[in-house]
Amino acid sequence: MNIHIKNGRLIDPKNKIDAQQDVFIVDRRIAAIGKAPQGFVAEQVIDASGLIVMPGLVDVAARLREPGYEYRATLESEMTAAVAGGVTSLSCPPDTDPPLDEPGLVEMLKYRARSLNQARVFPLGALTYGLKGTELTEMIELTEAGCKAFSQADAPLTDTRVLLRAMQYAATFGYRVWLRPQDSFLARNGVAHDGEVATRLGLPPIPVVAETTALATALQLAGETGVKLHICRISSAAAVEMIRSAKREGLAVTCDVSMNHVHLTEMDIGFFDANCHLVPPLRSLRDRDALRAGLKDGTIDAICSNHSPVDEDAKQLPFAEAEDGATGLELLLPLVLKWAEQERVPLLDALAQVTISPALLLGQKIGHLSVGAHADICVYDPKSTWKVEPAALKSQGKNTPFNGYEMQGKVRYTLLDGQIVFASIRYANCLLNPLQQ
Repeated sequence: MNIHIKNGRLIDPKNKIDAQQDVFIVDRRIAAIGKAPQGFVAEQVIDASGLIVMPGLVDVAARLREPGYEYRATLESEMTAAVAGGVTSLSCPPDTDPPLDEPGLVEMLKYRARSLNQARVFPLGALTYGLKGTELTEMIELTEAGCKAFSQADAPLTDTRVLLRAMQYAATFGYRVWLRPQDSFLARNGVAHDGEVATRLGLPPIPVVAETTALATALQLAGETGVKLHICRISSAAAVEMIRSAKREGLAVTCDVSMNHVHLTEMDIGFFDANCHLVPPLRSLRDRDALRAGLKDGTIDAICSNHSPVDEDAKQLPFAEAEDGATGLELLLPLVLKWAEQERVPLLDALAQVTISPALLLGQKIGHLSVGAHADICVYDPKSTWKVEPAALKSQGKNTPFNGYEMQGKVRYTLLDGQIVFASIRYANCLLNPLQQ
């Protein structure tokens, strides 16, 4: 279908475009920017007056809960949530049931995702069989099945010899290894940052050193092997400084941060709010400010949703017993916009953190609106406000620390491969007679 998106403010971080430009789509790809290609006849017109047109968001951490945890969420519900949030590409960790340690499981997941045709899914393969940290998976076969990197998710890998061999294997073939740094012994039974709030509430702590000890090991082994190392969801000022130093020394390391940790601190736990039981834990105000500074100076490469839908019953337990996790796909864009406004970050730079930067982490040619690129597009209203309430969320998981918050920035259209896969109710009605707009 030929689609003309007109009168919108186009923001494309890769190509450094921030101007009013029309977009022309032919055969599912960007055919032209600004001026219509010769002979172009629109079959669908989207009037984006007052709206922002940008590449579809790329989220590097979204648990879809399939296979194995369908009682928490289904692929259908979470893909619907993704496109409602303007997310057209996402990476899912391998901690499903069973874990993504066999090519058949990866192929099944990708087939299910393709059949829904709502967002691109890039699975991470398990680094070890069953995520047990003992035997390496067949990375070559998993890569051929569609895995874009290899990870232990949140499962511990305490045997550093196994980790060394995994990095050597991955480095030999140019594969990426993604690790979330946490020493399982130092963090054992902990649920909150080792600080004032955990002490006052009597919650078992997770000290910062649990993160930095594991991170130091990962960085040392990466330096030894030359592997492409990605550090997932750092949470502390100390970790930011360690990665900053590693980058200065030329180590091939990247990292991301959860949007929750860009905005929240241990103080938001309040009186045992289980919605704030997250992994990694919310840390101090100093840590949060260091994460924000790391984003601004390029130490941190991307912001992710860390979307982990949890069923309601599991969150109704006391804080220490409640299941960790929160929904986030639909909140990623407005929370990035909120951070940009608070820190006075130019929109072009802020949106790079959820488009081209995460695309590069996945090694994929997505996240931009270059001529010839796949027409994965998000069109949002920067002035529209909405309140985060369970009924307003498409995800099957309704738990988030931001329940009750007012958000600014609402997705109006999401296009995947040049097809409209989401249109808000008000704007969907405008598409009935597109050529009359």
